[in-house]
Parts: sequence; C-alpha cells; structure tokens
Amino acid sequence: MSEVYVGKGGSVDKALQKLKKKMMREGTIREVRDRRFYEKPSTKKYKQKRRALLTAKIEARENRLWQ
Repeated sequence: MSEVYVGKGGSVDKALQKLKKKMMREGTIREVRDRRFYEKPSTKKYKQKRRALLTAKIEARENRLWQ
C-alpha cells in the first residue's frame, strides 16, 4: 500500500500529487486499469508480446543513437 506522509502545515494538493506519482512508479494505476475488465489469456499474451517487441525496438534505436 502506498503511503505519503504530510508534515505539519503541509499542503493536501502536494500530498495528492506525491501519492499519484508514487503510484505511477509502482504500477498500481496501470494494474487497476488492466483489471477493470476481464481479458482472455490469449489476449494478455498477445499484448505482452507486442509490448516486448516495442520495448526491444526502442532499446535498439537508442543503442544505435549512442554508438
């Protein structure tokens, strides 16, 4: 569970921004969105493969640029 501590005189708005950023880093928001609707296992595998290919493509492009 994500927690954000607010000091004395701390702003609620800033605390909410910190909480949102922390949850994004942890992947909590993405997981909630993914679990919102049922997804068939075959569709999950397809999406994972697509995400892996895209990530590999981006990494390859970055490696080419830095060489």
